[in-house]
Amino acid sequence: MTDLLEATAELVDIASPSLAEGPFADLVEGWLREVPWLTVDRHGDNVVARTELGREQRLVLAGHLDTVPANDNDVARIEGDTLWGLGSADMKGGLAVFLELARTVDAPSCDVTYVFYAAEEIAAEHSGLLQLFRERPDLVEADAAILGEPTDGWIEAGCQGTARVRLTLTGERAHTARPWKGRNAIHRLGPILEAIAGYEAREPTIDGCTYREAIQAVFVEGGVAGNVVPDAVVLTVNLRIAPDRTVDEAVDAFRSMVAPWVEDEDGFEVVDRSEPAPPSLTHPLLAPLVEAGTPVRAKLGWTDVARFAEHGIPAINLGPGDSSVAHMRDEHVTRDSVERVHAALHALLTAP
Repeated sequence: MTDLLEATAELVDIASPSLAEGPFADLVEGWLREVPWLTVDRHGDNVVARTELGREQRLVLAGHLDTVPANDNDVARIEGDTLWGLGSADMKGGLAVFLELARTVDAPSCDVTYVFYAAEEIAAEHSGLLQLFRERPDLVEADAAILGEPTDGWIEAGCQGTARVRLTLTGERAHTARPWKGRNAIHRLGPILEAIAGYEAREPTIDGCTYREAIQAVFVEGGVAGNVVPDAVVLTVNLRIAPDRTVDEAVDAFRSMVAPWVEDEDGFEVVDRSEPAPPSLTHPLLAPLVEAGTPVRAKLGWTDVARFAEHGIPAINLGPGDSSVAHMRDEHVTRDSVERVHAALHALLTAP
């Protein structure tokens, strides 16, 4: 079998920062076109390879081609059973696994679509996956999906949703020598910040996975001058939302939480939102992974599994590498992690 750590190192040495994935996509496309049992399509810098065996169900294995910018870590280095380098965990280890499966499993038990897409690490407007769903939905049609984000070989089920709320509180300007003639908008934040700091997180359990919601103040903008009572302040709050409720439900709950201190002339605006995705662990294409003993936990962050869920495709996260070292200068992945994920997915695709 291919040395998967060496294969990952080869991918790390191919630069693919966001919006410059073209040369890497060229190579991936070329490798896949050499595989006789795959139909290969290129759309932009997204490469999609599919088996067409007439199976009853189809599974997507999806991973992004891009990395964050290099930080003196763009050259792969293997020390023992550890590979160091940009994208080794996020997510060229996962890509190496998918490429190996695509080139070696000629008769999978379900039809498989391998999706290698661009621009995951930057704003959603550039997302190659969204481009495919928008312009070539036929290429990503499936019954279920596995996203190769780094989970160190765990199934990280579903994902939490996220929203950013911008709360604008008003006041009245005055000279700071005579503050009683005005109303300090910044001071009005006090009880709201106390309520956020004292929030007791919801921890719903779904399919045996416990999610932990969060509410965090992330930006404060306000002030006019050093001697002026401010007449406005803007607080931006990030919500992390478990998959047992929608973004709208979570936003409504937050609105009720701060309602005692928000007045009619104040503003409340949702400026960014992404829905959560359910665990989907009981889907027939995904359940065998759990039954085979692959460990399971909730995905507390947000990933592109939500994109699949929005289109009615149940999805999970499963890939090599530790997500906590992603984007760091000392990003790395281990041989054991890559080989465990390959073994789990190979067994899934070749099960009778």
